Amino acid sequence: MKSMLYNAGVFTALTVVLSFSSTSVLSKAGARIIYDAEYTKLQEQHGEVWKAEDAAIQERLDAMRAKYGKPPNIIHIMWDDHSLGEVGDPMLNKVYGYDTPHINQLANEGTSFTRMYTEPSCTPTRAAVLTGRLAVRSGMYKVGFPVDGIGLHEDEVTIAEVLSKAGYQTAFVGKGHQGDIEQSYLHNQGFDYANFSIYNQFPFMMWQKQMAAAGAVQGLFPEQFDKRYALDNAFRPLGFVNQLEGRKGEPARVYTGNSIGEYKKLMRDNQRQVVEYIEQHADGDKPFYLAYWPHVYDAARKPEELTTSASTWFAQSVVELDRDIGEVMEAIKASGISENTLVIAMADNGPMHELAPMGPHEGIFRGGKGDYLEGGIRVPAFAWWPGVVAKNAFVGDIVTAHDLFTTFARLANAMDGIPTDRVIDGVDQTALLFNGDGHSRRDYYHVYTGNLLAATIKQQYKRVWIGDRPGLVGNVFHDLYKDTREEHPDMTPYLWAWAAFDHMKTRHEKMFEKYPNREPTRDTPYEGISNLPEAAARLAKSIPVE
Repeated sequence: MKSMLYNAGVFTALTVVLSFSSTSVLSKAGARIIYDAEYTKLQEQHGEVWKAEDAAIQERLDAMRAKYGKPPNIIHIMWDDHSLGEVGDPMLNKVYGYDTPHINQLANEGTSFTRMYTEPSCTPTRAAVLTGRLAVRSGMYKVGFPVDGIGLHEDEVTIAEVLSKAGYQTAFVGKGHQGDIEQSYLHNQGFDYANFSIYNQFPFMMWQKQMAAAGAVQGLFPEQFDKRYALDNAFRPLGFVNQLEGRKGEPARVYTGNSIGEYKKLMRDNQRQVVEYIEQHADGDKPFYLAYWPHVYDAARKPEELTTSASTWFAQSVVELDRDIGEVMEAIKASGISENTLVIAMADNGPMHELAPMGPHEGIFRGGKGDYLEGGIRVPAFAWWPGVVAKNAFVGDIVTAHDLFTTFARLANAMDGIPTDRVIDGVDQTALLFNGDGHSRRDYYHVYTGNLLAATIKQQYKRVWIGDRPGLVGNVFHDLYKDTREEHPDMTPYLWAWAAFDHMKTRHEKMFEKYPNREPTRDTPYEGISNLPEAAARLAKSIPVE
């Protein structure tokens, strides 16, 4: 059992209590969940309305549990680097030169979110989903690459742990990207079974000699070393491992190597595992939580493999993602569990500009991966749950990836598993799923790039903090309806918002005094792996540990 390192004291002004007919945000000990100060401000204004709405929702959840004999299954599909509109819209399919009929169908059968916000890059977003916390709070704001010696701390409480305690079977398949230290391995973070990468798929895709010949990776392989003056032969991370497999309570094992062929096979293995998991657990007495975060991208293509009009590796990867999601949806339907299964499908952040134009597209919004601009954090996202989530519907409310943590806990009747000794940024968005557009519990989002507060969003307005000047505020405001691409920063029409945004920032940062952010967790890489290759063991010893 994980220990708790945070002060459990609670300031009344910074806490929220929501009472439901049979579910409460109180822990078993009666402690209150600590939310960000901005949510507390909203709850003070809307608490009574939300309480009545939640009571009605709980009646529906109770009736569904009585009908199906268990809480809903939850499947969360999340992939890399897409801008809003790159999937799910047949008109934009024509613009981009590829088709995504299965994701389009998922959107038609469910609800599309137009303001789903993530963190600006992959490791932070995945940590946010797992913990319900801004990545800066858990120290997971840096994107991990081989070899780091950094990872998700064992005292962070993940949604897999919360749901496991509530009786769920839990599984993870795909790209984890939560670090290369033993405590961060996903089977040590609450999943009964995990087939997961400790880094991202970029080394699988690009750190290959075939790619070196094309200039996609430079200086990595011996053939690319300085032939005369290079002295340090251990400078490069050759010999790293990436994809692991593990079961709760057991050591991890290296699942596959790093060659192009092994990577291609891994993606097919992961897809097969997901479909089989659904088929095998559909009729079980316990509900399941399945996180399928596929690697997706494969840049090593033969010309005859390119079947799209765009004729790029990215487009080909997207149509294969679409095919795979179609297979997952068919497995759900064929297993007869549709009416008791929530599917969330989404991207983890915006497009990676550095791979343009052959890679992801910037699209509607300006900016990409790593940016505080809308293009970096506003992603395609869909919810599907027949009979619960509205069909062919669109939501304009703000919702964030962090909210999935608390929402999943609510659906599982597991709110008492949420820790009460730290700030939880995710808010319960069950009302948005059940009642649709206009029923979000947030109208704000604090945007961090790394550990820097870069911007704050409130309703349709965004204030940029980077480059803020002292004394007199500058052209740092955007109306995201009027200035969708954030190309026209303004000041004078929004001077009324100057102090209001300052107060938001102050309230937010004031909570750090009582609930400080965790520093990045450092440890020796690759411990707890039963079949660790000797080259990886040598590499791990070269990493300094604080």
